[in-house]
Amino acid sequence: MKKQVWIWLLILTAMVCFVTTLISRIQQRAEIAGLLAGEDTKELLRQQKIPTEMYENFCKYEKESEYSRYEYMLGYLFTEKSEKGQIEEYLKLFHEYRWEEMQNLEKSEQAVWKDVKYFPVPLSSKDDTMITSFEDSWMFDREYGGNRGHEGTDIMASFNERGHYPVVSMTDGVVEKIGWLKLGGYRIGIRSPHGGYFYYAHLYDYAREFHEGDEIQAGELLGFMGDSGYGEEEGTVGKFAVHLHMGIYVEDEKGEEFSINPYWVLKWLEERRLKYQFCRSLSERTGCKIPYEGG
Repeated sequence: MKKQVWIWLLILTAMVCFVTTLISRIQQRAEIAGLLAGEDTKELLRQQKIPTEMYENFCKYEKESEYSRYEYMLGYLFTEKSEKGQIEEYLKLFHEYRWEEMQNLEKSEQAVWKDVKYFPVPLSSKDDTMITSFEDSWMFDREYGGNRGHEGTDIMASFNERGHYPVVSMTDGVVEKIGWLKLGGYRIGIRSPHGGYFYYAHLYDYAREFHEGDEIQAGELLGFMGDSGYGEEEGTVGKFAVHLHMGIYVEDEKGEEFSINPYWVLKWLEERRLKYQFCRSLSERTGCKIPYEGG
């Protein structure tokens, strides 16, 4: 009789363990599904709120881990956890339950971050008053062309005169779009190797005659900061202060393009600037380039 009781107790214990594990798995699946839920996921990707120090941490984490910096970034965006171990707990679940979705999302992060090398506006080696500034203006209200959100970051010039500040490519890539747009004025759009589309708008003029399909190197001179745009007629200027509108776009797994907040990428690139010889004299704006040699 005692033997039968022990057998039933063992069976009951095993059943309890099985049910507990099953419930835990269901809860984990539900939690992960919630963290990767459609439009909410895309909105977190679009905001890209990854401070400089966190990105540096993720670069360090990947050196001693099976996960990439881009996976850590995703874990951070979706869970708001910042400790390595905490993020890895979720990454393990992501890989177990939603591996394919994570693969697609990782490609999106690579399209934003993997190819960036330089801040788009160099420092001046001749005039240290020729500086720029920017803020997180993501989705600020804009009215020209209808009410809309600002899909980019504006890099403002301290010297408000068109044609002085050089604009360089943040990445290697290929020219995908070139020429006049009603909103963006003279713009150039470059597709980077991992799929990001980098959009430079309101230029005063171009460094040379670019064509769609031209290969571009990171740090290559694209043109000069201006105030073109906001007009049906090509060449419209004077509607706003001199600045560079910087936009970043990526495609999802369906091939649909969506905009990304460039602010956090630009913050990381602030210490990664080239130096050009330019000043308040337009005759000296195309002086020789001094390569960036920082870390």
